[in-house]
Amino acid sequence: MISLSLLGSTGSIGVQTLDVVRAGIGAWDVVALGAGRSVGQLVSQAREFCPRLVVVGSADLVSEVQDALPGVCVASGPSALAEASAMGEVVVNGVVGFAGLPVTLAALEAGRRLALANKESLIAAGPVVQRARLTPGAELLPVDSEHCAVHQCLRANDVFTSEFGRERVNRIVLTASGGPFRGRTLQELADVTVADALAHPTWSMGPKITVDSSTLMNKGLEVIEANELFGVGYDRIDVVVHPQSVVHSMVEYTDGATIAQLSLPDMRLCIGYALAYPDRIATPFGRIDWKELRRLDFEPPDTEAFPCLDLAYAAGRMGETAPALLNAANEVAVQAFLDERIRWTAIPEILEKVLGDHDDTEADSLEAVMEVDARARAAAEQVVIRSF
Repeated sequence: MISLSLLGSTGSIGVQTLDVVRAGIGAWDVVALGAGRSVGQLVSQAREFCPRLVVVGSADLVSEVQDALPGVCVASGPSALAEASAMGEVVVNGVVGFAGLPVTLAALEAGRRLALANKESLIAAGPVVQRARLTPGAELLPVDSEHCAVHQCLRANDVFTSEFGRERVNRIVLTASGGPFRGRTLQELADVTVADALAHPTWSMGPKITVDSSTLMNKGLEVIEANELFGVGYDRIDVVVHPQSVVHSMVEYTDGATIAQLSLPDMRLCIGYALAYPDRIATPFGRIDWKELRRLDFEPPDTEAFPCLDLAYAAGRMGETAPALLNAANEVAVQAFLDERIRWTAIPEILEKVLGDHDDTEADSLEAVMEVDARARAAAEQVVIRSF
């Protein structure tokens, strides 16, 4: 069996990862689980999968979880998180937001395979993460459906193994469902509610990423992630809206051929791909019934109604700590919207104001990235307080 550490086990990615483990009985041994404050769910998972280490989000929860799990080591704090991140041969990072960065770095620096569902850590600390990826044995497999699709398209054409493989790639095309507000004008979006934004037509996700999908910031962050993962410049990364969410992304080659990965929307396919790589799991998550699939539609994104996409391209082109600044401001703005402190259309306004103050700080260390992250959060909160 392959040993597996799962951080963020009670979130959407974590729950679906355990579905994959159940489907592949005997393939993976869950040696570590970690979650924030969902104690009841975490204890239930631990009783089923019998990890050797359970990590909780704060010290005040340790005794409660320890009482429920006699014989299991229960801990909290950065050192426990790092230990859990290094225990498994494969590490799934399903932690939400910038908080997932320590898991990403600990797994890569321990030379593990990282199944990364936490795009924010790669986006905010790209140069730092890239150095960690150079650790012998370290391997990064993206769990986002779009980047998993790109990885499969590149792998199928020997891009990772051929001497000339990367030279054959002309562009990457990321697909976007369009979220719950596809087709609406900026004026029609002025009074949308939290419930409206959380009503995603295709995917079942946590609230933060669902709101990001509604603003197209999720796709903007994925553009930055694609640049970091695959080394393709921003002028060669495109986004198209594809409401059926069947074509998960595409790679266009220099000879004009476009290779795509298709399946019904099911994150368990992407998780299984990362867990079993370079093999494939035997359970057909996302299988298409071709007799039922009637149409595949594509259209350009409306960046007037959804300006977050252009802001992400701008931050990516600025480079260094600009993506960290944008990501931190976005986390603050999205939470303010979820708390009903601001309107939905204020999210890009806040991001534009904070991004305008970027001072070209270099992302030359984890400390520098964390300092920019903290500064951007404070700045975004001030914009929320002053303006809304």
